[in-house]
Amino acid sequence: MILAVMVALLVTMVLALLRAFMGPGLYNRILAINMIGTKTVLFIAVAGFLFGRPEFLDIGILYALVNFVATVAVLRLTHYRELLSGSKGGERE
Repeated sequence: MILAVMVALLVTMVLALLRAFMGPGLYNRILAINMIGTKTVLFIAVAGFLFGRPEFLDIGILYALVNFVATVAVLRLTHYRELLSGSKGGERE
């Protein structure tokens, strides 16, 4: 059963990777990459349970924090680039 969960997580990660490459917009691609990171955390937790290694949860938590900070940083970077370039109708009077 646990192996089926790991296979399902890998399938969803591949689908998210396809979405990241073929996404219609920048924010959809960023969301797909964030989803890959979330699925990776779940995969690490399930692998730790499968192999009987509870310290994998610590690695998963650390990866989740790095994933969150990286996603926020990339979103802020794209937001400030849009403000500087004047795109997306962000002009205020």
